[in-house]
Amino acid sequence: MDTCPNCRRADRGLSAIDLLRLTGMGLLISLVGCGSFAAQGRNSEGVRLFEQSQYQQALQQFQEATYADPTNPNGYYNLAATYHRLGRLERRQSDLDQAENYYNLCLDRNPNHVECYRGLAVLLAEQGRKDEAFRLLEGWTQRQPGLADARVELARLNEEYGNRQAAKEILIEALAVDPNNTRALSALGKIREDAGDAAQALANYQRSFNLDNRQPQLAARLAALQGGPGGADPSGPVVELGTRVAERSTEATR
Repeated sequence: MDTCPNCRRADRGLSAIDLLRLTGMGLLISLVGCGSFAAQGRNSEGVRLFEQSQYQQALQQFQEATYADPTNPNGYYNLAATYHRLGRLERRQSDLDQAENYYNLCLDRNPNHVECYRGLAVLLAEQGRKDEAFRLLEGWTQRQPGLADARVELARLNEEYGNRQAAKEILIEALAVDPNNTRALSALGKIREDAGDAAQALANYQRSFNLDNRQPQLAARLAALQGGPGGADPSGPVVELGTRVAERSTEATR
């Protein structure tokens, strides 16, 4: 019996999008394009409802998004994130089981969906399935050695379990793959700040912010370290471990 269904599901090489390679590709692409437009509208409305804590209504919109475009991973991810939130709030295992199923359906359609890997790893860890969470992310990094985001997620999980040295080494590897990865820079800065290396932390934060200044939490961190106005409590997280719903399409990196 397979004791790690998530590892098995993530290992699948084909997704529904491969159907586009069949004869009649032009017609299929046209239909997918129309479906994607409708799915984006449903996902956008679902995000709005989710943010208002109207979870049942959000679920309906996300489900409609998957009907409109079954190949779009974000509808499945959004369903997973919503059931995950409900399972936490209501302490209902059936909702958490649904979340796990939809996370896997998302990964079937996009084997490199970053938010989905994060959400599934969090879900497994929350249920005491630490080994499965690590196998999930370690397997991803092995399958995608050139994808820095895979290492960032594995580093986050190591940090959550207190292994900051391993997290630091993994983030350095991620930056060797992609020196401009803002998430890796921010996460490495946080680890270095926690270790008391404020100068290196500041350098990492500043580089990340220079590459992408749409990071309000990072701006607050920089202000705190520099002693400027608007500085927040420097003990707060730069990178938050958790789930969020997706509004726009995320393309697979192959």
